[in-house]
Amino acid sequence: MESLLQPLQPLFGTAFAVWSSPVTWLELVAFVLAVAMVVFNIRVNPMGWPLAIASSLLYFALFWNSRLYGEATLQVFFAVVALWGWWQWLRGTQADGGALRVRDLGPRGRLAALLLLLAAWPATGLFLKHATDTDVPWWDAFPTAASVLGQWLLGRKYVENWPTWVVVNAVSVGLFAYKGLWLTVLLYAVFVAMSLAGWRAWKRIAVPA
Repeated sequence: MESLLQPLQPLFGTAFAVWSSPVTWLELVAFVLAVAMVVFNIRVNPMGWPLAIASSLLYFALFWNSRLYGEATLQVFFAVVALWGWWQWLRGTQADGGALRVRDLGPRGRLAALLLLLAAWPATGLFLKHATDTDVPWWDAFPTAASVLGQWLLGRKYVENWPTWVVVNAVSVGLFAYKGLWLTVLLYAVFVAMSLAGWRAWKRIAVPA
């Protein structure tokens, strides 16, 4: 993996420091792309998806370098699923054959999503604990598992993607603070606020379940 990251080594140079912790150029560029991505998502604009691909690949390199293997692997998943999400927003259809619209998941759908998350979190944590040298397997596992759910909900234009991201981003703030990734801490704190804004915006235009 180190050989794959070698071309990005110049971006691991320090751009500035926050509380004596270096912020790399790679983290800075990924930050800007990620914020722009969420702005497009809130506006239900499909251009958010190519930005998601670019920022996810940069965050993969950043997280792998910080031994956050769950989060790093999640970024690869994000990049792949962003291609699917981009297609869904451009060409996807609902069960009735109509174009995808912003809509609610409904009580049964929300319960099913919660049960899936409660199963995926410990499974992911056990994998990270036994298959990697991460020092935060359970803490890393929760946002990893919940983000998979959130990405699917976003791709299918379900309003519930936003409260999912509120929780994911809040937990991630603590995780990245522990790792000293301070610009990413700021990013995910901004994401919490943006997720709340997206939740309100999508609720106003959602079609009932």
